[in-house]
Amino acid sequence: MSRSAAVMVLLPRLTAFAEAYPDIVLDVVTVTGPVDLVAGEFDAGIQLGEYIQRDMIAVRVTAELRLAVVGSPSYFASRCIPQKPKDLNDHRCITLRLPGGPYRWEFERGRQSVTIGVNGPLIVDDTDLVIQAALNGVGLGLAYEGQVAGYVAKRQLIRVLEDWTPPTPGFFMYYPSRQHQPAALSALVKALRLSRQ
Repeated sequence: MSRSAAVMVLLPRLTAFAEAYPDIVLDVVTVTGPVDLVAGEFDAGIQLGEYIQRDMIAVRVTAELRLAVVGSPSYFASRCIPQKPKDLNDHRCITLRLPGGPYRWEFERGRQSVTIGVNGPLIVDDTDLVIQAALNGVGLGLAYEGQVAGYVAKRQLIRVLEDWTPPTPGFFMYYPSRQHQPAALSALVKALRLSRQ
């Protein structure tokens, strides 16, 4: 799973899981981008719904997610607020590196869809680093709404282009179909499954 998935999905539920199943040891590997579970000999993974292979069993572990474009007040002190995605071409952006190369920021509003290959002084492979760089005024960053909500509420970050970031499917736990699923995997699926409220 990505580091973001570990922080957003696994860690909040880990204490309860460890207490309920003290004999199960989770061996977690954090990676950027999709992983072939079978080739990597992993029992399961957590990934954004859009990247899961069709032959996998997928279980929702988060609600829909939204991305947020954010920058610090110090960054915006001498720059205008972008009103549309193409305005990002005039801004320093902190880029997230994925296995296929830098992530191209995707936006959508109504029937309009725009993809921007942003540029800036920093390319990293972890959204926590994106957020820290944005807080330090390096440039605009793109992260999950939940990851930056506290900073936005405290006015340490300013959110922009909010009307251009629709919800995405969110994270799913996925694993190969098996005749006999290991008991430990069944317990983890049950613990991480998003409950309907």
